[in-house]
Amino acid sequence: MPIYNFVAGPATLPVPVLNQIQAELTDYQGTGLSILEISHRSPQFTTLLAQAKQLLLQLMHLKASEYEVLFLQGGATLQFTMAPLNLATKFHRVAFVNSGHWAERAMAEAKLIPDLVVDEVASAAPHFNHFPLVELTGPAKYDYLHLTTNNTIYGTALNQLPEVDLPLVGDLSSNFLAQDYPFDRFALIYAGAQKNLAPAGLTVVVVKKTLLAQMPTALPAMLSYRKLAAKDSALNTPPVFQIYVAKLVLEWLVKQGGVAAIEAVNRQKAQLIYDAIDQTTFYHNQVRPADRSLTNVPFTTGDSELDQTFITKAQQAGLMNLKGHRLTGGMRASLYNAMPLEGAVALRNFMLQFAKDHEEEK
Repeated sequence: MPIYNFVAGPATLPVPVLNQIQAELTDYQGTGLSILEISHRSPQFTTLLAQAKQLLLQLMHLKASEYEVLFLQGGATLQFTMAPLNLATKFHRVAFVNSGHWAERAMAEAKLIPDLVVDEVASAAPHFNHFPLVELTGPAKYDYLHLTTNNTIYGTALNQLPEVDLPLVGDLSSNFLAQDYPFDRFALIYAGAQKNLAPAGLTVVVVKKTLLAQMPTALPAMLSYRKLAAKDSALNTPPVFQIYVAKLVLEWLVKQGGVAAIEAVNRQKAQLIYDAIDQTTFYHNQVRPADRSLTNVPFTTGDSELDQTFITKAQQAGLMNLKGHRLTGGMRASLYNAMPLEGAVALRNFMLQFAKDHEEEK
């Protein structure tokens, strides 16, 4: 029986990548050393790092002369603090779109920075069943506008970047390289890698080089994009294994045809699940259809006991980790890049059969 992992993160990785990791784990490129053992100062790692950066920029259609790639630690959560420390230096004022839990967390962290003004300029609270529209009129004196492009918990996503005359900072953690954006519209992008790129422990930052030179020099080294870039992400020992896995996943993604091609597959997967929800009255999804996420699909039967039965029987059928987030309950299917189309088909078929078998219980 095939097993499909719908966990929200750390998420499933492509099977060819896992096979390559297994094959190389005890001897990386003939060194006689495991990738877990090689020095971050070794030529093997510096080559790997350069290749990973090049692949990432290639997939995002960004120029190496214009954008710097940083491979950091601390998760996207640390970026909630690092981004304003480095970028909010002119007006000391930042704008946020409150699209869900992680946007609220980002705002809360920014508010801890002394003398920084944090404005919520659009909000989907309290239900978070849509992505809020951003409308800024007049000369807005903000250092940047912060967007959380996909909401893992509530299943909403930003499908079109707002037309604002402000630098954009994007937390792309849960749809990173899974949904195609005009990435050159962003001044800075950050993403925890554990959804679509690598095991937990790696954070990717892509930042315009013109901004680096304008950033403050008095920040502690590990909080300074400028200082981290000057040391090529190696101010301390970087997460070598995670960067290695990320490079393999980036190579795999190139073979799939790139971000636009994988988005097309993700749309197919998501549509299968949304159709299973919409074509019956058995399941419910609260998100406005135009704002539905491609990567995280929450749903419920409306009965908590029946939801638990669904989760238990799904696991018995090889459909793993479908329990919804504690804030929302119900079920959630995370359909990241490495989830094959066959997994979505299997879940769709299970959902339809479960609804047929349990219709009388509602």
